[in-house]
Parts: sequence; C-alpha cells; structure tokens
Amino acid sequence: MKKYCLIGGAGFVGSHLAYQLYSKKEEISVIGRSKTPRYKLPPTVHYFSGDYGNKNFLVNIIKDADYVINLAYPSFSQVSFDDPLENLYSNLLSNINLFEVISKTSINKLIICSSGGTVYGKTKVIPIKEDHPTNPISPYGINKLLIEKYAKMYHELKDLPVICVRPGNIYGEGQRPYLGQGFISTAIASIMDNREIILYGQNGTIRDYIHVTDVVKAISSIIDKGELGSVYNIGSGVGNNNREILDILCPFAQKNYLEIKLKILPERKYDVPANILDCQKLFLKTGWKPEITLKDGLKKVWDFMSIT
Repeated sequence: MKKYCLIGGAGFVGSHLAYQLYSKKEEISVIGRSKTPRYKLPPTVHYFSGDYGNKNFLVNIIKDADYVINLAYPSFSQVSFDDPLENLYSNLLSNINLFEVISKTSINKLIICSSGGTVYGKTKVIPIKEDHPTNPISPYGINKLLIEKYAKMYHELKDLPVICVRPGNIYGEGQRPYLGQGFISTAIASIMDNREIILYGQNGTIRDYIHVTDVVKAISSIIDKGELGSVYNIGSGVGNNNREILDILCPFAQKNYLEIKLKILPERKYDVPANILDCQKLFLKTGWKPEITLKDGLKKVWDFMSIT
C-alpha cells in the first residue's frame, strides 16, 4: 500500500483526488487550513488541520509518505488583484518551505498543481504546448509560474523529485459557485437562482474546460508514470466560449422552466481572450486522455446541483 499526502486535499479537486486514490485502496493523509474538511473525504483519510508553511507541522505528517501532491492555493485569478503582495507571500513562502523539507526526505514524487489557464498569458499559437513562452498577466498566474521556477531550481540543485501539472479550467460536481472562479458552476447556480450571468465581451472568453474526474485521473497517471522535473498540461484540447457553454445549458434550463439572464460588460484587460491546451506530451508519456465530453460533464453538474 502506497502512502499519499494531499496538501489542500479537502478542497474541490483534492477531495476528488482523495476518492480516486481511495478506490485504489491507498493510504491517504490530507492537510487543510480549516479545522474540519470543507469537502467530504473518504472514511479512512487522516485529516490534519494546519499550515504547511510550518516546518515542524509539515515534517511530522509527510515523514512516512511516498508521494506528496500540493493542490493548495487560497486565492483565485480575479481575487489575486485585491492584494497581490499578500497573495505572493502567503503562497510562495509556504511552497519554498515545502521544497526545503521534501528535498531532505526520501519521498518518491512531489506533484505541484500550477495553472494552464493563467501561466501562458496571451499566446500567438493555439493549442498551447508546455514549451510555449510564459507571460502571465495576472498576479495569480505570475505567482503560479514563480512557484514552478522555484520548484525547478530545487530539482536542479537539491534533487527535489518534483513534477508540475498545468490544468485548464476545471469544473465538475461539487465546485462551489460565486467564488470568482468556475464559470460553469456559477452559471448553473445563477440560472437556478434566477440571477444574471455576467459575460465580459459579447461571447466571453474561450477556455479549455476539463472535468475534475479527468483531471484527477491525469494526476494519478502522472504519479505513476510522469518524469521528474517535467511539466504537463491537463486539458481537453478543445476551446469553448462562455456563450457556447450557455447554449449547452439552455435545454436543461428550458426543461425546468428556467430563464438564462445575461448581462454584458466590457472585456477585462487581465482576461486572456483564448486558452486551449495541447496535452500530447501527457498522452505520449502516460496514455492519459480525457473521457468526459463537455456536454456530458455539464449534464452531470446540472443534475448534481439540481438535488443539492
């Protein structure tokens, strides 16, 4: 039985990954900031409340782990503009502490979750490969990239067994709406709550939407077969704008006698117009490819939110 430690494992993606590992009968520990998990976790998971930036706290929990996956990040792209200095300090320092601790252990792999949606910035080529220049235009994207750079430095200088993953726009059952991230969950909740859906520009932005189940399967495949020191995109390879998402949701709404209300605002400077990820590198290395189509994934989320 392998031993895993999921930092931020009580969040949206982390809880799904915990259940994915639980189905393989692995031993799982989760580190979260809240006193109790924000999302439901499998019954055998060991939950620890605390700050992974605290070296003594961290060492005691990961000392016997085979794999550590860091999914923690307390803010989102839009929110990161509110206090960029706090956003930088709170995330970068904790990650450097993590790299220092793990570089002195015998842990097999550290997976850190970056952002395929923000680290590239405005690109000239779509879909985007991992070796495309990175020019993020938000504090969130800059911080994610900076953490990646520190991870690479520790890999080169201290043999940190790290792999970086860059997911696209993750959605799925259980994602909480109205948090400044997650257009799909917020759009569905807005329809059900009879609230306006805000689009920035006539059609909104084009994004690579990937279901959380496919994301955690990708991370699992990277744990098993990923190459140390590498970076992997995780996406569908298909782009859809906000209106196209709403077009798919429209029949669900009509069936329930619900109306889609739109409010169009000017485009925002920090929104990348289009972001679509090339995931061929991950497929060639692990054989992973997404299984859930956007239409099927949206139906899953709609049905879930209808009964919760």
